[in-house]
Amino acid sequence: MMVLMQADATKEQVSEVMETIERHKLRPLNLPGDEHIAVGVASAIPPEVRDPLTACLSALPGVDHVVQISRPYKLASREFWQHDTVVNVKGIEIGGAKCVVMGGPCSVESREQIFASAQAVKDAGVSILRGGAYKPRTSPYAFQGLGLEGLKLLKEVGDAMEMVTISEVMSPEDVDLVASHVDILQIGARNMQNYSLLVAVGKAGRPTLLKRGPAASIDEFLLAAEYLLHHGTSDVILCERGVHPLDRTYTRNTMDINAVPVLKHLSHLPVIVDPSHGTGVARYVTPLAKAAIAAGADGLIVEVHPDPKRALSDGAQSLTPAQFQCLVNEVGRVAQAIGRSI
Repeated sequence: MMVLMQADATKEQVSEVMETIERHKLRPLNLPGDEHIAVGVASAIPPEVRDPLTACLSALPGVDHVVQISRPYKLASREFWQHDTVVNVKGIEIGGAKCVVMGGPCSVESREQIFASAQAVKDAGVSILRGGAYKPRTSPYAFQGLGLEGLKLLKEVGDAMEMVTISEVMSPEDVDLVASHVDILQIGARNMQNYSLLVAVGKAGRPTLLKRGPAASIDEFLLAAEYLLHHGTSDVILCERGVHPLDRTYTRNTMDINAVPVLKHLSHLPVIVDPSHGTGVARYVTPLAKAAIAAGADGLIVEVHPDPKRALSDGAQSLTPAQFQCLVNEVGRVAQAIGRSI
């Protein structure tokens, strides 16, 4: 539910609306707009409460009208908030006029490797460094990441090179630890419906990138984002990273480009695309990156490694520094063609 106030509504009238919502044991949310102020109900409204509350709110002074939100996800819905959300991390805007690129290795392997990766990313004009300290792997024998050591290296390289950093958090117990070392928390595809993790990350209130699960519907994806928003994180970035393919012969996943305009239509949250996981093959990453930007994506997250052949994880889909520079150049031309920039 959203209560749209009249253009000349006073602060006292807005306060009365919020107090009325609170008296019904619901949580109000003040949403300043361009011309009107809207008050949202950031809680599920019991069916028996909806009609009486609507009538009560509609009769209050200063209220223009009450809008019912039909989507199962409320805070993530464009019905709730019509303006595009822009996530600002240390001055870098995600969801604004510029398309943002994030780059770096799948996992932090050593100090030498992460510094070389960061330099390659920065040389390409990119200011957000990705790198996994904790890695969810299908096999228990595969490289699982450096853990705390990897987080310390990310913080060191981020501070030294003045870059924004992003890394995955895998368990509720690790949220505070990861948040103290990196700027953006990432929830991976395997954890998209790990509800205890979503709650913990939401309560942390930090910028968060949420990846779509490989078998998740759009509604399930947005409901996962709803958990983060409901529990306190307003800066949520949606990431499309491919769905299960019909044929694994040629690609790791199928990049769902459809999801980009659909998500932009349904939600106000910024949408980025991961063409590395979306294809699993380095040669296909750049074409899919260009397609994503052309479809309206607000950015990309791309795997880059100084020597992909020696990578401890996801080497086959990682770009070399030279390939990454080419990707940024080509994507920049696509962005310019549609009135945006990198």
